[in-house]
Amino acid sequence: MGTASLSILGPSKPTSAAAEDEDPSNPSTALLSNVESSTPPQNPTTTILFVTLIIITCLSLLASGVFAFLFFSSSSSSKSSQVLHNNTESTARPLTKLEHPVVLLISTDGFRFGYQFKTPTPNIGRLIANGTEAETGLIPVFPTLTFPNHYSIATGLYPASHGIVNNHFIEPSTGDVFYMKRHEPKWWLGEPLWETVVNHGLKAATYFWPGSEVHKGLWDCPVNYCKVFNDSVSFEERVDSVLKFFDLPSSEIPDFMTLYFEDPDTQGHKVGADDPRITEAVAHIDKMIGRLIEGLEKRGVFEDVTILLLGDHGMVGTCDGKLIFLDDLAPWINIPKDWVQSYTPLLSIWPPAGVSPSDVVAKMTEGLNSGKVENGMNLKVFLKEDLPQRLHYVGSDRISPIIGLIEEGFKVKQKRSKGKECGGAHGYDNAFFSMRSIFIGHGPQFARGRKVPSFENIQIYNLVTSILKIQGASNNGTVSFPNSILLPPP
Repeated sequence: MGTASLSILGPSKPTSAAAEDEDPSNPSTALLSNVESSTPPQNPTTTILFVTLIIITCLSLLASGVFAFLFFSSSSSSKSSQVLHNNTESTARPLTKLEHPVVLLISTDGFRFGYQFKTPTPNIGRLIANGTEAETGLIPVFPTLTFPNHYSIATGLYPASHGIVNNHFIEPSTGDVFYMKRHEPKWWLGEPLWETVVNHGLKAATYFWPGSEVHKGLWDCPVNYCKVFNDSVSFEERVDSVLKFFDLPSSEIPDFMTLYFEDPDTQGHKVGADDPRITEAVAHIDKMIGRLIEGLEKRGVFEDVTILLLGDHGMVGTCDGKLIFLDDLAPWINIPKDWVQSYTPLLSIWPPAGVSPSDVVAKMTEGLNSGKVENGMNLKVFLKEDLPQRLHYVGSDRISPIIGLIEEGFKVKQKRSKGKECGGAHGYDNAFFSMRSIFIGHGPQFARGRKVPSFENIQIYNLVTSILKIQGASNNGTVSFPNSILLPPP
C-alpha cells in the first residue's frame, strides 16, 4: 500500500489590493468614520449607531459563552459515554438464550484484505463495528493456497506439520499423489477442530470446509452434520442450512460449526483483484452475512453466537507480461516438465535420483541472475532447508527439495505460447500484503469496535478451543494468544 501525503489546509488565498484599501463607498467604513469624526453628541443618528454597535457586541459575547458551554458539556458527555462503554466491555457478556457457547467459523475464500472497502458492506461493517477486527488483516501461512491455509486454520499447525503442503503434491515414500478430492486420513495429519470438539463430547457440524470430509478419530463426517463439497449448492441454501441448527433445542445445537463460500476467489482467478466482478462478489458475500444475521436475530440468538468471519488468503492480479519460462534456462540447465510438481505461484521441483538438488539450484540461479532470462530476477530458487525460516516450510518429506519463490504478480511457465491472459493468483510469499485476508470476531467474548494487530491464522485453533472451554491438541499457535484478543470471563 502506498503512503498518501495528507494535506488538510491548502495554500492561503491571496488577498487582493482592492480588498486591503479602504473603500469610501463601503457603508461600514462610512459608519465607522462618522462615529470617530462626529463631534456633536446630540446627533440622533450617531447615537443610534453607537447603541447598535454596543448591542451587537453584547450579543456576540453572549453567543460565544453559549458555544463554549455547549462545547465543554458535549466533550464531558463524550468522555462519560466512553468511560461507560469501556466499563461495559471490561468482561465477556453472559449468554442469555443459549445454554452453552456456540462458535460459527465462516470462511470466504480469497477475500483479500481491503475488499471490504470496494463497495458498501453494511453487514460485514456491522460485525466490525460491534466486534473485534484484525486492523490490517489476517496473515495466511505459506504457501498462501486454499487447502494448506484452511487446514492450518482448523488445526493450528503449519503445513509442514499438518501434511497438506500444497493443493497438489506427491508422497515420496509411495509415489502416491494428493489432490483436493483425496479424503484418506493418511494425508491429513494433526487434529482439526471438529475432531477436537467431538473428542470432548461436544457436537460439531461442518459445511464444505476442506478436510472436514475426512474420518479422523471420533469424527466420521456424520450425515446431516457434515457436507461434502458441492459447488452447485447456492450460498443462500448453505446459510439457511446452518440456521436450521438453531431451531433445535438449545442443548442439541452444535457447539462448533463451519460455513464456507468459494467466493470471491472464483472471480479473482478469472479477472484479478480490481475488476468490477470482484466488487459484485464481495457485495454478494455481504448479503449472505446479512441473511445469516437476520436469521439469528429472528431466533433471538445473534448476540449469544460467536461469529468468526475470515478468509484463507488474498489475491493479486497477473498478466502475461509477467512471465518466467523454465525453457529459457536451457543454456545453463534443462528443467524437464516431469521434474516440476507445481509451477506457480509456488515453484516446486523434484529432481530424480542421481541429480543433485544443490547443483540444480546453483545452475538455475546462475541463469536467472545472468540478465539474459526474461524476468529472471523475479524468481529466487532455494533448497528447501535454505528457505527463510519465517516460512516454516521445511519439516516435511512431502515438500520438494527445490522451492522457487516468485515475485508478487509474476508466474512461471514451462515454455512460451501465443496465448494471452490476465487474471489473478495467490500462493506467494505470505509477507506480501496482497496475500492477507480478513478477521472479524463478534460475540459475547469480543469487545465492540476493537482493533487488534494482524496475526497468523494458526492462532484461530486456540481461539476456538478457548471460547468453547476445551483443551486443544498440541499446535503451532501461541497458548496465550486468546488472552490477548478475548474479554475475560464475567
